[in-house]
Amino acid sequence: MPRLALYALAVCLLAVAAAVMSFVQGSWLGVVWILLAGLSSNMTWYYVRRGKAEREAERAARAARAEGPVTG
Repeated sequence: MPRLALYALAVCLLAVAAAVMSFVQGSWLGVVWILLAGLSSNMTWYYVRRGKAEREAERAARAARAEGPVTG
């Protein structure tokens, strides 16, 4: 998993914990924490998918180099 995805996941988990604590204390500030958790969750999925796409592109490039040039 890419490093940025791990950071975004950590932010997401901390935001959820902060939202729970805010709501338990009776504060409506938890709504902001929920929005931050949603944003960081989307960032996590974006970086995970981007990492997978980069790995697939590298694999395809290696396979193309291994086959060598195509001559007709």
